[in-house]
Amino acid sequence: MIFWAMMGALAPTLIILLGIGALISAAETAMTASSRGRMHQLERDGDLAAKLVNEMMADQENMIGAILLSNNVVNIAASAVTTSVMSAAFPGPLGIAIATVVMTVLIVIFGEILPKTLAITRPEAVARFLAIPTYWVVKIFGPLARGAQWIVRKTLGIFGVKLGMEIDVLAAHEEIRGAVEYHHSEGLVEGGDRRMLGGVLDLSEMDVSEVMVHRKQMEMLDAGLSAKALIDGALASGHSRIPLYRDEPENIVGVLHVKDLLGALTAAAGKLAKLDIAAIAREPWFIPETTNLKDQLNAFLKKKQHFALVVDEYGALQGLVTLEDILEEIVGEIDDEHDQAVEGVRAQADGSVHVDGHVTIRDLNRAMDWDLPDSEAVTVAGLVIHEAQTIPEPGQMFIFHKHRFQVLRRNRNQITAVSVSPRLVEAPAEEA
Repeated sequence: MIFWAMMGALAPTLIILLGIGALISAAETAMTASSRGRMHQLERDGDLAAKLVNEMMADQENMIGAILLSNNVVNIAASAVTTSVMSAAFPGPLGIAIATVVMTVLIVIFGEILPKTLAITRPEAVARFLAIPTYWVVKIFGPLARGAQWIVRKTLGIFGVKLGMEIDVLAAHEEIRGAVEYHHSEGLVEGGDRRMLGGVLDLSEMDVSEVMVHRKQMEMLDAGLSAKALIDGALASGHSRIPLYRDEPENIVGVLHVKDLLGALTAAAGKLAKLDIAAIAREPWFIPETTNLKDQLNAFLKKKQHFALVVDEYGALQGLVTLEDILEEIVGEIDDEHDQAVEGVRAQADGSVHVDGHVTIRDLNRAMDWDLPDSEAVTVAGLVIHEAQTIPEPGQMFIFHKHRFQVLRRNRNQITAVSVSPRLVEAPAEEA
């Protein structure tokens, strides 16, 4: 009779503590599993619960620490109450053993598995439902959690483990990239959309040197030529902006804009003798080759310019980059009436492609839907030289990254043309 009386007194307290623990466990799972984008959209629509969730997720480490701390406090309290009752009813180790078994089953099933399963099936709804109580849990236990984190960091520091307080800013990018790849593999995201979304994420990881037009492919005009020769050269180039050099190609003195040229020609009533090309040429904009693509895109938009010249650390001209070059990294090739569909890539009847050496690996991957690595080299010729560890002779063949590369032409120390096979099903062991 005494045992059942004690159990009757224990049951309400135990149910309340287990219920609180279950809600805290559900909140932890729902908060971390809910869609950030969905929550931000709900907040923009005026959802106050979503706003609270976003505020807490802004300091995710503190939120999770407070939730775990409060959950442990509740579970320990429930275990302590149960142990005291069982020890009174069954003196000695038997009472402790019964309390341990009972609380393990109750906490694991009703305090962890059941609420977390419910939360993972409907994370946004559960997170919004528990937003207010979770907010107060974080308010109350947050300072204690930060104190616990400080102790953990100091303790690990004794053993040489240094933990920075900053948040890994790349985590969000990798999470988005992983989601895109997963949905593409499931057939929910088309290949074009996958490349476009990946291109946006890649901007912050690339430099202008990876997308620029190399100086050997640049079309430039000699500023010392006559007005007629310059006009003929501008019309023949097919570009709207052409660099002007004086004496030597490295000495860029201005950029001729075809629109400015037409305006000056109209003002001079078509009389070429009155044209002063140097006066209408715009000042060149030089940028270092290590400039980040994302930063350069913002600079283009801020300065309202579409054209910049790229120089190395010594000030030597390396190439040029345009706004179109950067946008093409996102949307793919933007062709006009003067462009070839895929310049420098020629498909062959056997399925291989003949590629000019200056073609970038990214352009070849986009054209053929391949995944050749571009971390060690920018161009196809650079990739062959990097992998071969030498400058191959024409006719030499290599197999790497599951493609067969054959050097077709070489001009002095420069590989000018390469034949690349489709992806091999299985490379021969002796060649690989």
